[in-house]
Amino acid sequence: MRRPSVLWTATAATVAAAVVVSGCEARVYGTPPPPDGPHLTVVAPQGTMAPLPEAPPDQPAASFTGLDDRTRLATEQAAREGADITVLLKDRNTGRLVSNGNGRAIAIASVVKLFIADDLLLSGDPLSPDDVENFQSMLRSSDDSAAEVFWNRGGGSAIVTRVAERYGLSGTRPPSDGRWWNTISTAADLVRYYDMLLSGAGGLPRDKAEMIIGNLAASTPNGIDGTQPGGIYPQRFGIPEGLYAMPVAVKQGWMCCIGSDWMHLSTGIIGADRRYIMVIGSDQPAGAAEARATITEAVKTMFPEGRI
Repeated sequence: MRRPSVLWTATAATVAAAVVVSGCEARVYGTPPPPDGPHLTVVAPQGTMAPLPEAPPDQPAASFTGLDDRTRLATEQAAREGADITVLLKDRNTGRLVSNGNGRAIAIASVVKLFIADDLLLSGDPLSPDDVENFQSMLRSSDDSAAEVFWNRGGGSAIVTRVAERYGLSGTRPPSDGRWWNTISTAADLVRYYDMLLSGAGGLPRDKAEMIIGNLAASTPNGIDGTQPGGIYPQRFGIPEGLYAMPVAVKQGWMCCIGSDWMHLSTGIIGADRRYIMVIGSDQPAGAAEARATITEAVKTMFPEGRI
């Protein structure tokens, strides 16, 4: 949902999620775009065993060959469309990082809902049935109303300060106007957040981290956005459409307008074995559909086969 601020009009983004059930997750896979547009399929696993990684644990995936060059190409192609992109990918097995070198700070819109959820769960406060419903809606459909409830309950900007301190997010700071969608962070900080969420190094117990990851592991086709026709906004830009051949657990963000730009941010965990973390953001003076296409095309240029 788009919200005005003193600096710009903000639109909170969404992505969606699946719940962890009996120790296994429902998987969201991208699919190659059909003639009438892209879509994803939710696939329920038959067991709890994740498939083995294609590459040995200490070896990079084959698609990393030439990835630096493809990342530069993706950046150049986006720039020709007027877009300024920042991208960072981490292989958690090898520790390798791939970046386009743009480490600029960005307003993260609905991606801050990760921080809101994390802080809420760490507090240990019991969640009512309404809280559980709002929690799921906030992460799965980026429900702004639910986020507002938890933001105010947790002390507003203090949430960002607490999470940044626990995770050591040096480039992350609370919004200057107290509005959660204007929280500032960097691709490096968001990759660090996901990595430490998965490892437990940020202090959130594993079962509670799984509540977040599980809710990110299956996305609704559209996000809730009352400013758009029909009250929805397409969610599949960036990682889900670009890495259509892999299961992903993602949180998206978008808002307009930063100056004349649409901002889109796609973040998350990639692979059944949770081996990869990726963050890609784009600012572009274009219409919403064109801006979504640009960030998706950047991911596809990096990974033309739709997988890592």
